[in-house]
Amino acid sequence: MILDVGCGGGRTVNKLAAAARNGVVHGIDNAAASVAAALRTNRRLVASGRVAIQQASVTDLPFADDTFDLVTAVETHFWWPDLDAGMRESFRVLKPGGQMLVVAEFYNGGKHAKYAERLSQWTTMAVLDIDQHKAMFANAGFRDVQIIEESARGWICGRGAKPR
Repeated sequence: MILDVGCGGGRTVNKLAAAARNGVVHGIDNAAASVAAALRTNRRLVASGRVAIQQASVTDLPFADDTFDLVTAVETHFWWPDLDAGMRESFRVLKPGGQMLVVAEFYNGGKHAKYAERLSQWTTMAVLDIDQHKAMFANAGFRDVQIIEESARGWICGRGAKPR
């Protein structure tokens, strides 16, 4: 099972369901409008039982401990109301040996950092650097943390595993 945190319009959920042909892909988002859009995007997959979308907060995930093999957060973690609590909740719902992936274009030191810095002045956006992203995973209990930076394209991908 897979969980996409902050699923927005549902495109990542759709891609995950296409790649993982067995099991269910769950998507959560805090915004009702995003949930509605994700449901529209994934209408057929929801009807077939391959995708489930619901409104929920990353800081209070409506799932049991050790439920998911993979948790993803694509372009969302910097908007979470409590980054540490969201990472701890993501860790909680992962099965032992499960992995979490966090992908972002906005990070301190990256190609788009000047825009992120401006946004963070007017919003609650958390703009982290590479070391802070590593610490974000480690502080939540993740092991084997890797941060991959594709500086030419301006994005990073963080990965961490829940110990077995």
